[in-house]
Amino acid sequence: MLKLVIPNMYVPSIYNIDILALQDQGMKSIIIDLDNTLVEATQPEATPELIEWLRNIQSMGFKVIVVSNNSKARVSHFCYPLDVPFIYTAKKPLSQAFRKALKLLGTERHETVVIGDQLLTDVLGGNRMGLYTILVVPMSETEGFFTRINRRVERFIFRWMKKNGYFRWEEKH
Repeated sequence: MLKLVIPNMYVPSIYNIDILALQDQGMKSIIIDLDNTLVEATQPEATPELIEWLRNIQSMGFKVIVVSNNSKARVSHFCYPLDVPFIYTAKKPLSQAFRKALKLLGTERHETVVIGDQLLTDVLGGNRMGLYTILVVPMSETEGFFTRINRRVERFIFRWMKKNGYFRWEEKH
């Protein structure tokens, strides 16, 4: 069970992801979380840096969709100005939103990357679907009630990963 929460890659932020390397691996689409992955949970709109990053990956041919457990109001307000498709109230790590995202993207599992800041939603959901998963460090410590609970469980999992040589969390900071 714990192996389902081990990401394929860990990076400090989305800006540290080698997009060319993903493309070389045959990746064509990105399912990405919103809060504390793209922007801080309290940030209502995309930053200029994020807008440039999205334009760059889309110009490389990547299809992008935001999949968030947050509300329609939050996700739509963020995504509409970017002209990026989205799925809200996704109920990650359940598979339904990931399957819907794959259908909307028009890509296969082996061509799709999931990027997020939580092991128990983004990574677990992506791994259960057989997708390539990338964990990023949360951008902010401001988080909702359920996310704070998840973070406590994540600390236990990180200790287990380090002990078993799967993941060296402290070395990445």
